[in-house]
Amino acid sequence: MATTYDIATQQAEPEQVGPVPVIAVENLYKSFASHKVLNGISLRVNQGETLAVLGRSGTGKSVLLKLIIGLDTPDSGSICIHGQDIAGLALDRMGEIRKKMGFLFQQAALYDSLTVRENVAFPLEHHRRDLSKSERADRVRQLLAEVGMDGDLDKMPSDISGGMQKRVGLARALALEPEILLLDEPTAGLDPISSREIDELILKLQRERRMASIVVTHDLHSAKTIAGRLALLNEGDVVIEGTFEDLQQSDIGFVKEFLQQS
Repeated sequence: MATTYDIATQQAEPEQVGPVPVIAVENLYKSFASHKVLNGISLRVNQGETLAVLGRSGTGKSVLLKLIIGLDTPDSGSICIHGQDIAGLALDRMGEIRKKMGFLFQQAALYDSLTVRENVAFPLEHHRRDLSKSERADRVRQLLAEVGMDGDLDKMPSDISGGMQKRVGLARALALEPEILLLDEPTAGLDPISSREIDELILKLQRERRMASIVVTHDLHSAKTIAGRLALLNEGDVVIEGTFEDLQQSDIGFVKEFLQQS
């Protein structure tokens, strides 16, 4: 089994594909009533790069993901996917962009009434009608094999562990061959061994697929393992952005406190 250091050294270097990043968040503001959640943040993610967004509860991390995937709209600022600002896009156009995004929910969000196989097949049945039934079935088996769940195709979500549910959720997130992967607390609620397995799986998928990824997490160990850059949020602002070593060397009081408590 690889050590933490071994895993960290497997991280792919960001691949520069030109002047336009895959994801570009610029001067983004979002409030709910009088509560300001995001206070003009800017972040960029290139192909093959993973950015971890850290912070205490209620600092806007999950809100950021919802804005990027178009489940909510910003008060001001822009979110560009491959240079296309998604704010105000027509539903059909936004739907096309969403097909390029894979999303892993915090609780995996599997359909309780569907088997593992049927959960992963769900996006293919709705968005890949060009594939035959047998082609979709082959694709599902391939995806589940990628995440080590090909021996559990006909089990129900209630029959597998939380870590296994996260694996199935990842397989479903990859079903439409996304260019972007958004992960909301991928190791939340897992024991240390399962958390490590999920980290290793995410690294493996990144090496093979070179997606632009954003992971929101409270888990500092996971963040420094799977992400090349980290952004720490506090009260709607990006306090610091850089490598884990940059955070360790920071003289900012909040950064020091966050690292000590994590």
